[in-house]
Amino acid sequence: MTAPRTGFPYLDRVLAPPGSVLAFAHRGGAYHPDIEGLENTLAAFRHAVALGYDYLETDVHVTRDGVLLAFHDSILDRVTDQQGEIGALTLAEVRRARVGGREAVPTLAELFDAFPDARFNIDLKSEGAVDALADFVAAREAWDRVLVGAFAARRIARFRRRTGGRVPTSAAPLEVAAFRLLPSARLADRLTRGRFAALQVPHRRGRIRVVTPGFVRRAHAAGKHVHVWTIDEPAEMRALLDRGVDGLFTDRTDILKDVLTERGAWPVDR
Repeated sequence: MTAPRTGFPYLDRVLAPPGSVLAFAHRGGAYHPDIEGLENTLAAFRHAVALGYDYLETDVHVTRDGVLLAFHDSILDRVTDQQGEIGALTLAEVRRARVGGREAVPTLAELFDAFPDARFNIDLKSEGAVDALADFVAAREAWDRVLVGAFAARRIARFRRRTGGRVPTSAAPLEVAAFRLLPSARLADRLTRGRFAALQVPHRRGRIRVVTPGFVRRAHAAGKHVHVWTIDEPAEMRALLDRGVDGLFTDRTDILKDVLTERGAWPVDR
């Protein structure tokens, strides 16, 4: 299956060369043996870029003083040597924390500056991050460098309103359900009002397989991408690629690169 043309340069890059897919370094490749424990840090993203990845996945929260941080959790406790809720801390307070005992929590601006040729898949993890991210994208005119999603429907709806459709977004859970459960692409697209450009989904949800051949066909018929997270096993990667998905998120950037290379789908100029 050939990826559909969406009208968004971020996504349509997959059409050249034909047969390519978007390879996303999830949190910089969180479980690559060389950087395990350093997720969402400049060190992790540098490692991914050195491997040849130019689509980087991250999450954003906003500090009490309005700074966007590339960080997954709402609190510092799990991956840093400090404690506290990000939304209640200033940037200066967060700067004291070290991920894996050594790396600072980066701001989104630092990522954009460090990797000017990279594109970012951004998950809105807090209500406060919505307006901050919309303002950030507008200030940098970064319309073609980001794809934005959120599990909370109201977050992504507000971001879409703030950016006026200029930024590609991924489907909210109920929008995904329409494409998984309804029998036709036309009906699903009409029900969801064409509000998103990509369905970013798990391969399975419990016992239910989300990414079926029919799901991919309906998405493509409506001009949508299908991206699957977070896939770290080579056999599962190959099965999904055979099904025609347009992108894969992985914590094992080494394994996905090997699989795509063996299939001739890893760009040789990276």
